[in-house]
Amino acid sequence: MPTPKKLSELVNEIDATIRNRFVGQAFWIKAEITDVKKQPDKRWCFLKFIEKDRNLITTEMGGVFWSNSYNQMENFEAATRQQFASGLEITCLVKVVFHKRFGMRLEVMEIDFAYEVGKLENERKQILERLVKEGIAVNPEGSSRYYTQNNTLEMPMVFERIALIASANTDGYRDFRKVIENNKYGYHFSVTDFSTQIQGDAASALIVERLHSIYKLKEQFDIVVIVRGGGSDTDFKSFNDFELAKAVALFPVPILTGIGHDRNTSITDLMARQHKTPTEVATFVIDYNGDFENAVMQLHDRILVTSERLIDRARRSLDTYKRIIASSSPETIMNRGFAIIRSNGKIVVDAKDIAVGAEIETIMKQDTILSTVTQKQDNGNTNI
Repeated sequence: MPTPKKLSELVNEIDATIRNRFVGQAFWIKAEITDVKKQPDKRWCFLKFIEKDRNLITTEMGGVFWSNSYNQMENFEAATRQQFASGLEITCLVKVVFHKRFGMRLEVMEIDFAYEVGKLENERKQILERLVKEGIAVNPEGSSRYYTQNNTLEMPMVFERIALIASANTDGYRDFRKVIENNKYGYHFSVTDFSTQIQGDAASALIVERLHSIYKLKEQFDIVVIVRGGGSDTDFKSFNDFELAKAVALFPVPILTGIGHDRNTSITDLMARQHKTPTEVATFVIDYNGDFENAVMQLHDRILVTSERLIDRARRSLDTYKRIIASSSPETIMNRGFAIIRSNGKIVVDAKDIAVGAEIETIMKQDTILSTVTQKQDNGNTNI
């Protein structure tokens, strides 16, 4: 048997071979990442690059970001609006490094953001096209809007009963609750929590489950509110999920979103009624009720003014009728020199009704004259 080498001797040979082969070289690779372990305090990140064939890992290599390239992950998250986490497929520039203790790794020098941004945009486009193709949403030609059963539902006159889908004890949840519960009008809202995970790989399926729970109680709610806040500004992947978008688009109760991002609009936002933040959703709900109250008060004022005008008009008409009636009363007529004649207790309006010899009463303003008819004379059509 030949004399065995020391481990260090073999490792040194491996190190020299790798250095001679790869020194000064860098390579663009495309691979899935997994086991991502960030160390923000040191600005390091360890991970693994893998390649699969039919869901079986066929190739695996350790990778690392040192402090000089750690900002590449931060820039990636800002550009793609998603977390740099296990499960992503990225294109990056790496160099082969070897450490006598920790072995061979791929040191990441740069990430191709354009690849991932393009990939995400393509996935988004495919989901939107599928929603339109299956008749779940309508996108008029030349418009950026998507019309769905949900975002075209008639809104109730006021909001009172709210189903809230959020992650409990997050900033977004607290912001919504604070604004709703301390509104300037003193309105009372009944808010029912349907707490769930809002971020992460399982979030979209969990939100769909909460919508199913609300659907069973749909008659008990005026609106559904989905809010997110307090987490990373980059993890919106769950809101670009086809099944979640479909569930929102077809939901029979109006859904308002406050997912908490200013630059991007998720597919879920497009299927519902979008508001940028939890605070903005809460403010909209309060102001919506305030607008209704103002409309009622304006209607109340118009009714008062109109009713007063009608009453005044009726009062003037009544006064006119009273004057007409008063001018036609027997007392008024007798004040003008006229008299009333009665015979046998009945008022006489035609001399033909009185026979010669009949006794009559002539009623004047102050006195009544009793007389007997001795003669009648035809005056023709005399106008007095």
